[in-house]
Parts: sequence; structure tokens; C-alpha cells
Amino acid sequence: MSARTADVVVVGSGFGGAIPAYHLAAGGASVVVLERGPRLRAADFVQDFRVGTYNRHVDIIRGDGVSVVAGNCVGGSSVAYFAASLRAPSFVFERRGGTGRRLWPASLSRASLDPWYDRVEESLPVSRLDWPDISYAGGVWAAACRHAGRTCNPVPVAVDTARCTDCNWMLSGCRFDAKRSLLLNYLPAAESHGARVEPLHEVQTIVPSPLGGYRYAVTYHVLDPGDQCAVVGAGVIHARVVVLAAGAMGTPVVLRRSAAALGGVPDAVGRYFSGNGDRVSVAVMNEERVRAVLGLSRPGGAAYDAAHIGKPITTASFDRLDPALPEFERFTLQQIYFPPVTNTLADAGDASFGVAKRALRARWRSWLTMLAMTEDGNEGVFGAPPPVGDFFRVAQGMGQSSLRYRPSAGTLRGWSLADRELRSVLERDGLATVRPWAEEVGQAVTAHPLSSCRMGDDPATSALTDTNELRGRQGLFVTDAAAVPTSLTVNPSLTVAALAERAVPAVVARAREVGVPVRTGAPLPVT
Repeated sequence: MSARTADVVVVGSGFGGAIPAYHLAAGGASVVVLERGPRLRAADFVQDFRVGTYNRHVDIIRGDGVSVVAGNCVGGSSVAYFAASLRAPSFVFERRGGTGRRLWPASLSRASLDPWYDRVEESLPVSRLDWPDISYAGGVWAAACRHAGRTCNPVPVAVDTARCTDCNWMLSGCRFDAKRSLLLNYLPAAESHGARVEPLHEVQTIVPSPLGGYRYAVTYHVLDPGDQCAVVGAGVIHARVVVLAAGAMGTPVVLRRSAAALGGVPDAVGRYFSGNGDRVSVAVMNEERVRAVLGLSRPGGAAYDAAHIGKPITTASFDRLDPALPEFERFTLQQIYFPPVTNTLADAGDASFGVAKRALRARWRSWLTMLAMTEDGNEGVFGAPPPVGDFFRVAQGMGQSSLRYRPSAGTLRGWSLADRELRSVLERDGLATVRPWAEEVGQAVTAHPLSSCRMGDDPATSALTDTNELRGRQGLFVTDAAAVPTSLTVNPSLTVAALAERAVPAVVARAREVGVPVRTGAPLPVT
């Protein structure tokens, strides 16, 4: 097994990894970024869903009670995400989750995070959509909200609207470089300052280093580019500081596998997983009622028949983000598009998804897919880690996790209220028939995994300090979605990125303590 050294090893290249990697490299540290997935560029993204295309960089991970969709490539989930970029409401930072105590660190609030949000929005950058930029599906949702006496607004997105072709293939990566993934900003900026990004390097453990001056040894497997389930090599890098950002599905697994060598890890590692309260529903629109009630039609005469046209996310109703409402009753309702291949995740018990499932799916162009992001109760718990990897890989892009998820009464209440609100808007005057993707408790689906190694002030319920450092392990930081303490009621990417920006000064301070001549104050990434 080959051995190397670096000032900083960053595990993962999504928002939680790319941002510290840039700032540390720009500040003068030697940085190596280890990424499990492959490196893809715009020309590599293919607009189809044949095996061997989308599953090169997207994982569908089944747990006990939940399925998770996550990125697996250089750039992480930013390559596959739908680019909705929203700040979490102020009340999120005050959440107690039924514990009687604030779950977020006292040092963190919406106001204190706003300057870091500012930096990320400028770095990506984030665009403010206006109504001419809205997809037809988003417009139908907005019109239905207005008809029902609700409000609806365009969603800010990390998209270059001048380059965007409205092809709706964001899950497959953007072949036009219109979606502002990390491939276009933080990662190339980090490399321009000397950071080494190494794809197909799957980290296995983080253990104490025997080398003088180095805190940790990071072991990894090298994967076969033609078969990511096959190992073709191994190595170790000794680092003075480690930034762990393997995602909410990977970070707790790496730490638990490393626990014995580290002398233990906090009990909260691998506990309190949140799916961001995600609840996906499908409204099958009645074309004639859309025309008669909303007065809408497209060129060619179709009233709707347009689920596949435009950007995946363009509008949302924020009416229920009211801080005066009780916890578990606040949520966003967002228009979203999932391509037909993801329909395999849906398995509702209703007859319309059972006996008539094939006929229903044949009408997918008339679907209006909706995402409710609610306040869940952090109910997920990981079991024992597998011998290697983040989970057991059944095939490329498919895996089985030890994660167990059982929604609490509070979570179920939030889902029920979101379902009721959707029906009250979309079933009014016969516009649509609304059904959740998953009516069974054991069929939750999320693309927003969070909180499996969360920060907080209480050592009994949080794994990280308020500076993202693992309790009891100086120089080992977690800066990805696993660190977010609670569900957010909005898409998490911007908050994950802002928290990663906020963590950088603490990482730099630890690096300086062990003699790394690294500076703070790097400008926003310019590529």
C-alpha cells in the first residue's frame, strides 16, 4: 500500500468538500481531495437513462424504511441536483424537535449565517428567476395556487439562464454548463491553486497517523473506472488535518468503521438522520379542467401535458413557512420534475398506483410532481458499517444501506398536513387527482439526506462542535450535509455550502497549530 503526505486531506468533492478545498489551497496548504466517483465533464453527460449513463454518477440507496438518491462523482450531488438555492427560514435555527432544547448551536442563527449565504450566492452564482423563466409546469402550479387563494413564487436557482436550454435533464448532469455545479467554480479554482482532485478513490478509514507531525492516516481503495464495484488498488495519505465530506450517507459510515482505531467516536455519529422531511406526491392533471378552470394552454392546444418541459424546479408556495405555526406544521410545497426512470421508487398502496399503475404512468406527461419539505424528527439510525464502502453495492448506482428510518408522530403529522394542503389546492374544482409516491411507512424517498453526524451544543445529541470539529478529535472536521442539525423546510444545498464556508476559519486555525503556513481571506473563486 503506497503512502503519501499532505497538509489537508478532503474526503468528498461536493459542497462540503469543494469549498474547504478551495479556501485551504488558495491559502497555501497542500490539499488532496479524494472522491469516490468518476470525473465527468459536460460532454460526458448523456441525455438518456440507459444503464451506464446516469448511474455512473447517481446512486440510489435503499435502507430499511427509506430510499436515498445521492451524487457519486467529482462535484458530488451538485452535478445531479436541481439547483434550487434557498436560505433556510429563521425559525429553523430555533428548532427543538420535541427535545425541549435548541438543536442548533447557540452561535448559529439565520442572521449569523447570512454573510456566508452571501458568499455562496455570489460564488456559484445564484440567479433570481422571473416569471418568463418559469417552466409551464411551474406556471400551472402557480395558477392553481392563485385559484385556491394561495401565493406562489419563483425559486432562486444556481443556473445561467442565458445558457439554459430548458431541456429538463439536470439529473443527468448539464451538458451545456448552464447549471452552476461545483465543476464550474470552487473545484477548478481549488485546482488552480494546486489542490489535487483524485476521482475513483473510496476512503475506508481515518485513523491516527504514526508519522511525526501528522495527525491522521486516511486509507482508501482505488476503483476500476469501468466497474466501480471493483477495487484495483489501495493507498494511504498522512494528513495534518482531515475534512470529511463524504455525504450524509458516507460520513458516519467512515467514522464508525474508524471508531476502534480512533479510540471511539461520539454516540451521535450515525444517529439522527433526516431526509429533510421530503414528501413527494404526484398530481395527475385533468387536461380539460386545467383549460376550463385555469384558462391555460400551450401552443398546439394542449392544456398541460408538459411535465417534461423546462427546468425541474421553478416555483414554490411558502405560505406554510410561518414561524407562528407549531413545530412539525411548517413546510414548503415545490413544483419539481422527476424523470420517468425514478418512478421505480414510487410504490404507493393506493389502487391507482397498483392495479392501474401502468395506465397511470402512461400519462406521465400530465403529471405535476410536487415536493413537500417538512420538519421531520431526525429518526434515522445507521447500523453496523459494511467491511468496505459506504454501503453494500448491489450494482453500479444501486446499493443497500444499514440505515433504518421510522417516521415519528411529528413527522407523520407534517406529511399529513402537506398532503392535505396539496389536495386542497390541486383537487379544487377537479383540477387533478393527488397521490403521494409512497403511502407506506417503509417507502420514504429523499434526495436531501442530512444530520447523520450533526453539530450542536449538547454532546449527548450532537457529534460535532459548533465549528464542525468532531468531538474529542482535534483536526478532524465534518463539513457536509451530515453536519446540518435538522431538516430545513427548503432545499439544503445553499445551507450546506454556507455552513462549509463558515467552517473554514476553524479548519485553518487547526492547520496552523500544527505548522501549516495557511492563510485565510481567499477571495471568491474565480475560474
